[in-house]
Amino acid sequence: MEFFDFHHHKSNKPNGIYNLDMKSLPPDFPYSIGIHPKDIESDHIDRQMEWLCANISEHCFAIGECGLDSFAETDQKTQEKVFLTQIRLANEIRKPIIIHCVRKFYEVISLKKHAEQPMVIHGFNKKESIAKDLLKNNFYLSFGKAVLYNLSLQNTLKSMPLDRIFLETDNDDFDIAELYLKVSELKGISLAALNKQITENLERIKNG
Repeated sequence: MEFFDFHHHKSNKPNGIYNLDMKSLPPDFPYSIGIHPKDIESDHIDRQMEWLCANISEHCFAIGECGLDSFAETDQKTQEKVFLTQIRLANEIRKPIIIHCVRKFYEVISLKKHAEQPMVIHGFNKKESIAKDLLKNNFYLSFGKAVLYNLSLQNTLKSMPLDRIFLETDNDDFDIAELYLKVSELKGISLAALNKQITENLERIKNG
């Protein structure tokens, strides 16, 4: 059984969504492309947006990762401007948005009103109250390696509706099958049922 990796950084892994960086060319399998808040060059935002737009091919699945990060050097106002520009681009080309968020969840929620396409928080590992607030605002949540060992996050995931989740490896070096197995155990369903549900979730966000 093959398992879809919602967000990864491995250019040789076609069964998932490869996060394209600014030094790479678009692959011939699903990828996402965006300006990460830590990569924003305040004096060259227009050039970065030109790069983004020029590298959207038929295999582009989503815009991102993009978002807000309290530890990024770029100021909050500029981060929000760049994030909003990418939200509007996603609206225009009808692509979902993969979001990087560090200690800025309620600011991200406040910008959700501008989005016409599905928004997915990648690498979610925060407390259940934040997860519930995101779900109330129609976000999807993608979970990574932390689920394998973080008991609090495991309890959070148990309460999540299956039709709002994805699973990913991100930058971590482990087999995505381990994560699918763990989540199937936490949710009390078969691997096949979990895999089928995530495939349906993918189709839903792909079609807006």
